[in-house]
Amino acid sequence: MMALRPVLAAVALTAIGLLASTPGHAAEPKPFAQIEAEARGGSVNFFLWGGDERINAFISGPVAEALERDHGITVNRVGVADTAEVVNQVLSETEAGVTDAGSVDLVWINGENFRTLKVGGLVLCGYARGLPNAGLVDWEDPSISTDFGTPVDDCEVPWSRANFAFGTDSARVATPPKTMGALIDWIRANPGRFAYPAPPDFNGSAFIRQLFIHAAGGPDAVAGPFDQGRFDAIAEKAFGLLEALEPSLWRGGETYPTSIAQLNQLFANGEVDFTFNYEPTVFGANVENGTFPPTTRSFTLDDGTLANTSYIAIPANARNRSAAMVLANALLSVDLQYEKARPDVWGMATVLDLDRLTPADADRFRAIPRHPAVVAPEQLADVAMPEPSAAWVTAIEARWKETIGR
Repeated sequence: MMALRPVLAAVALTAIGLLASTPGHAAEPKPFAQIEAEARGGSVNFFLWGGDERINAFISGPVAEALERDHGITVNRVGVADTAEVVNQVLSETEAGVTDAGSVDLVWINGENFRTLKVGGLVLCGYARGLPNAGLVDWEDPSISTDFGTPVDDCEVPWSRANFAFGTDSARVATPPKTMGALIDWIRANPGRFAYPAPPDFNGSAFIRQLFIHAAGGPDAVAGPFDQGRFDAIAEKAFGLLEALEPSLWRGGETYPTSIAQLNQLFANGEVDFTFNYEPTVFGANVENGTFPPTTRSFTLDDGTLANTSYIAIPANARNRSAAMVLANALLSVDLQYEKARPDVWGMATVLDLDRLTPADADRFRAIPRHPAVVAPEQLADVAMPEPSAAWVTAIEARWKETIGR
């Protein structure tokens, strides 16, 4: 079953022009020592995507162990299929009058889901930059200060950086396409050997955005606030292209994978020649666990691949706010950011500014090894392309459902 999208999405779209001045729910100012004391011995319900066992093991292992050891806090990991489910849960509880005893204490979030909570005044603000470890973050970096075009405004804590990358088996495709146009030509020349998951799958949606930006002529064409006229003009070309590609897709485009996990399985079985992911370390992990062939290699496109930052946020109606703040601060620590960045743990890029760390700590990050199946970070950085605003994302997904997913 497809996950529900946020029920306030339409409200968020109409309020896009007010985002910079739309407040969330202000946190009560307190010294962090008091917050720690209030949280000790308690628990925190951390909701996040549960589809990757590496992530689940990281939260249930190193993160939970650190919170229990250092603060006596129990971390309850709650896995979900789609973050929109969590947003809808917060909305439903708030509408039912649950203002300070909500079941969600902390959520891994970004993009349209964050915008929905922020526009609705349903996210806690005013605490993030005051966390002790927040000084390790460059809050003026545009990739940190805005989330898919929505100003962060001290309403969420950066947690990870991600870059979209493609993967293929070099034994089958020795020279992969290096631009989106070349990839489109390859799909046409090799019918049945390419697929992408249907939205709301996050990675499937990202591929559609890549193609949409290609049709637009580059990321500048979709920069800034959503514009219906610009969207309609680009959409006619982009979705016409997607419709024209359907006969060349896996199973003639009559059906689409429902998730990135299904696409990965098709790739592993040799049914398609490409997969992709917003987390390039997945390619190395799947080689190591025997899912992907050892000749798997990931790559970028010379004309750009998407990049974004993901965050953690506290809903305004959270029951255990203090414990959530302590957990948020711990997730920004050098030790847990380093542990998360290790490829044998998770391999997710840090949000910490290495220039703000001690030389020894910065060297720890720089010395992290890279699996041969994983594209080099400097290559990703060279072609990193900003995401359009959340309103663009919502409109692109909706038009895909109308024209392709009907």
